[in-house]
Amino acid sequence: MVSLKEEYKSAIKQLRDSGNDNADFDAGQLFTCAFGFDIHSPKAEAETAQGLVAFKMMIQKRCGGYPLQYILGEWEFYGITVKVGEGVLIPRQDTETLVEAVIRKNRNKSPVIVDLCSGSGCIALALEKELSPKEVYAVEKSEKAAYFLNENIRLNNSSVKLIKGDCLEKVLIDSLPAADIIVCNPPYLTKEDMDQLQREVTYEPEEALFGGEDGLDFYRDITRAYKTRLAHNGMLAFEVGYTQAEEVMEILIQAGFEDVRAYEDYCGVKRAVLGFYTEKGNVKVY
Repeated sequence: MVSLKEEYKSAIKQLRDSGNDNADFDAGQLFTCAFGFDIHSPKAEAETAQGLVAFKMMIQKRCGGYPLQYILGEWEFYGITVKVGEGVLIPRQDTETLVEAVIRKNRNKSPVIVDLCSGSGCIALALEKELSPKEVYAVEKSEKAAYFLNENIRLNNSSVKLIKGDCLEKVLIDSLPAADIIVCNPPYLTKEDMDQLQREVTYEPEEALFGGEDGLDFYRDITRAYKTRLAHNGMLAFEVGYTQAEEVMEILIQAGFEDVRAYEDYCGVKRAVLGFYTEKGNVKVY
């Protein structure tokens, strides 16, 4: 009979043969998920264990390009665990750059935060953990994504307030309080990007990816709609695509934002853009 370790080695080979560049890591994650112990455990010396059928099915799905995070059902983001699945964007390390930039440039001791296009809620939850805000609002239109967002609020014993609806609808915009920080990881892929998606990204929701012909639609619309929803000297912060920083900075500058900056990820790619709106009359109202 084939041992669990031999099954594990076979799984790695299957993943590599399918074109997976992270076969060892993925096999290890799926092994632990299926059996409840990792490949280095003495239990892995056994010839069989409950979970073997599930493990083989997981490997098959992963070989077909199905996202690892969806198979596992959860993922870590900025030190917190979030549940994910079909219908919600997978949290990525790129987005941690946005969180770090907001934390670094925050000017308020106890800010009111609004997270637009919140998805899984990973940004809202990370900022709540790090900034001890007065309030955090997470706005999400998709019912599927809102389900995971709600689950993640419960999972992390969070006080984040979920607001269901289109973040560009006037009624919703007017219902939000003046915010010290408005943060957003909007859909920003171009039409060309969408035509060239990696296989596993095609499983993620298109409405969370496509940002219009040039990828900039949401940056324009959100900047226009939300600049007057910021408290005086409030911050608007975006994640951006790897070639979009300069264009998004210009959108903010043209809208009257000051101290507009771009921030690089660990690969040197400008991944976050933020600025402050200080126009007179834009005051805190709670």
